[in-house]
Amino acid sequence: MENINPTNSNNQFDTISISDEEFNLMRQLIYSSSGISLSEQKKSLVVGRLQKVLKKHSLNNFKDYYNELLNDRSGALLTELIDNISTNHTFFGRESDHFNYFQNTVLPEIIGKKIESSDYDIRVWCAGCSTGEEPYTLVIIMKEFFKNDYNKWKSGVLATDISTTVLSKAIQGIYDPVKFKGFNAEWLRKYFKQIDENKLEINSDIKSEVLFRRFNLISSNYNFKKPFDIIFCRNVMIYFDKETRTKVVQNLYNSLDFGGYLFIGHAETIDRTKSKFQYIAPSIYKK
Repeated sequence: MENINPTNSNNQFDTISISDEEFNLMRQLIYSSSGISLSEQKKSLVVGRLQKVLKKHSLNNFKDYYNELLNDRSGALLTELIDNISTNHTFFGRESDHFNYFQNTVLPEIIGKKIESSDYDIRVWCAGCSTGEEPYTLVIIMKEFFKNDYNKWKSGVLATDISTTVLSKAIQGIYDPVKFKGFNAEWLRKYFKQIDENKLEINSDIKSEVLFRRFNLISSNYNFKKPFDIIFCRNVMIYFDKETRTKVVQNLYNSLDFGGYLFIGHAETIDRTKSKFQYIAPSIYKK
C-alpha cells in the first residue's frame, strides 16, 4: 500500500512516518525508561508497532506523541509505549536444558542446604516473565520435585515484567495449543484443563503459586525483603546495551543469596571481568 503523508490525510490506513529527529527522541526516551536499546535498524519496528497507538490518541506525527509522553503525569502513556515496544515471544519448555538443570541439580542442592539449616523457605524470581509460561513451569517442576511434601515448604514464584499487557495475559493463564510444542505431555494433562479446542488453562493450584508484579529491571530499587535462591532472567538483557547489562547483572547478583543460581538466555553472556558470578555452564551462573 502506498504511504500517504499523514499530515494531509486522516485515513485510518495511512502510515505515519518518523523523521530521524523523532526517532532519536523516541529511542532516547525508551532507553531511559526501560533500558531497551534500539539501533538505527529498528526504526521500521518502532513505526510499525506504534501506528495504532498514535491513531488511538488522534496524533498525526511522532513529535506530538513524544510531547504527549513527556506531559503525561499519570505514566499511562509511557507504560503503553513500553508494552508495544518490548518483545515477548516465549512458549512452554523454551530452552528446556535450564529446566532440567533446575530440577536435577539446583533444587536438590538448594533444598539440602535448607533442610540442614531448618529453613523451609525457597525463593524463586522469574524476572522478565512475559506471558507466564516460565514461572508456571517452575512451579510445576517444584510440585513434581517435592510431591506430597510441597505444602511443607514456603515456595512459589515471584514473576515480574515491565509490560502490563503480558502480565495481564499471564495472570489469566490461558494459552493456545501451539505454546506447548515439545512440552511434557504428562504435565500438560495433569496441570492444564481444556477450555475449548483452541485454549488451555493452567490449573488454579498452580496459578495461585505465582505472584505477578510489574517491575522495571533498570530500576535502582531492588529492595526485596529477602535474597532469592534462584533467579531466571532469560532473554531480557539481550535488548540492553553493555552499560545497562552490567548494572542489571550487579543488581541481580546483590538480590541472590550466597550459593544462589542465575539463569540467563542462551543468546546472552555475562562479562565475568566485571561480575563476581561464578560460571557454571552455558547461561548458568552462581553466586
